[in-house]
Amino acid sequence: MGEVTRFLAGAVASFLMLTGAFLLWQGRAEQAPALPAAPAPRAPAILAAQPEPLEAPEASPKSREERRFSRADKDKNGRIEAEELLQPRRKAFAKLDKNGNGTLSFDEWAVKSIDKLRGADSDRSGWLSAAEYRTTAPKPPKKKARCAC
Repeated sequence: MGEVTRFLAGAVASFLMLTGAFLLWQGRAEQAPALPAAPAPRAPAILAAQPEPLEAPEASPKSREERRFSRADKDKNGRIEAEELLQPRRKAFAKLDKNGNGTLSFDEWAVKSIDKLRGADSDRSGWLSAAEYRTTAPKPPKKKARCAC
């Protein structure tokens, strides 16, 4: 084992010495003539005429809040009343309240989940495969068309 180690140490030392000699030889090579300095960059004429760079204006938090207020103000009278906030929730609640008594029992809530399971269980096995479960994912919200102005 000692002979193999000494042989490998000698081989590594020889390799390092050859690498050092090569690097010294390359360092003494003649230098190529220096390249001329690059010319200074020039701005295009259209950019030189504008004193400030063009930047898109950012929406202020106030304008975002105004849009949110406008969505909640259904009758556009400049104020949000309790009925305007509660109406979408009442519609969702009414869909779950099967007997229409104004209260939601666990059974009424569970009907929605059971109906969803039965609707997705295409082979009527009583359980959902991965492919069947994928059909229960909520639909992504529809994106409104934006003006291409």
